[in-house]
Order: sequence, then structure tokens, then C-alpha cells
Amino acid sequence: QVQLVESGGGLVQPGGSLRLSCAASRNIFSIYVMRWYRQAPGNQRELVAGITSGGSTNYADSVKGRFTLSRDNAKNTAYLQMNSLKPEDTAVYYCNVQHPVLGYDYWGQGTQVTVSS
Repeated sequence: QVQLVESGGGLVQPGGSLRLSCAASRNIFSIYVMRWYRQAPGNQRELVAGITSGGSTNYADSVKGRFTLSRDNAKNTAYLQMNSLKPEDTAVYYCNVQHPVLGYDYWGQGTQVTVSS
């Protein structure tokens, strides 16, 4: 079992920055694929960014060049640095980890990000 706890959300003005954290209860990032998703009211949950155990990253087109996903294996924590935030980035952000072979996954509880003036 893995527990994931997101933090770092909040209210920010357009153009501002936030850094989200996803802390895992044990050392998993060296094995699992880690992804950030978001869900805005009335919308489906969408993939924002992902990182493999080998460190390869991918991003949704809507956040490329603005968001950066990283992780610190020693701290069992992954980060999503979000710059140049736009109102359309407003959503609840969730972290997810998935075993690359067996396929099971775990979700955090989500953290709210609101971009508004």
C-alpha cells in the first residue's frame, strides 16, 4: 500500500507560480511511473505530466514550457513547478503512481489550484 499526499495548492494571480508536492509513504519513484492529473469542475480528469522511473518526462501540450515535473527519490517526493499560470489551469490537481508492469495504481487526495485576479 502507498499513501500519497499532495500539497502546495492555493490561490494565485494569472502569470504567477506555484509548486505542488506529492509525498509518498515509501520509496517508490525509482520503480513506479508518477503522473500529475487535474480536474476542473464539469470536466474529465486530464493528464498534466508524467515521469518514468528512468526520469523521462512528458507533458500535456497545454502546459509544455510552463510546468516542470521533477522528483527527489531520497525524499520520496515529486514536484510540479507551475509557472505562467493561467485561469484555465484552475483545477484540483492529483498525483498518481502506477506500477509499470502490474498496472495497479494509487491516488492522492488532490490539492486545489485557483488562478484568478
